[in-house]
Amino acid sequence: MKRLAAALLCLLPLFLHAEDKTLSVGGFSFVLAAPWTQGQNTGMMTKAVLNYPAEGESPLQAKVYDFGGPSGGIDANVQRWIAQFEGTPEVKKEELTFGTTKVVLVTASGTYLDGMPGGPKTPKPESTLMGAIVAGTDSNVFFKMAGPKAPMAKAQADFKKLVVSPFGKQG
Repeated sequence: MKRLAAALLCLLPLFLHAEDKTLSVGGFSFVLAAPWTQGQNTGMMTKAVLNYPAEGESPLQAKVYDFGGPSGGIDANVQRWIAQFEGTPEVKKEELTFGTTKVVLVTASGTYLDGMPGGPKTPKPESTLMGAIVAGTDSNVFFKMAGPKAPMAKAQADFKKLVVSPFGKQG
């Protein structure tokens, strides 16, 4: 009986992660571990929409993009994200390297100007944008998620875990 219990305990981690799904984008396989779920992708330019639960609010949404190629480069895209804020937002940037792959994580907080590029913007005070760029050999993969500051802070560790998931337990 003790051997059976020990064997079952060894197998438990396999069952706990049995529901994890993968998302293949730009030659990378990202692990969609709980609490992430895949949402309805309605955008022509998005490769996926990922939902993250926010207590008492609608789920946060992370959009994943792969435009093919370097897509304007890392720095230009980081500056574009920062420019989506009114004034000067609080910005944190982290650069990670996994072999030959560079991953850049950006968090910006302040008054987010929500809206389509070139269209009208709705100011959203006390907001945070989390973005990530995974620089692939042939193409960059972009993750972008914006929402109210408090739920975004709760999602930050899981966002990073998702973005670096193709590289194992590093990061």
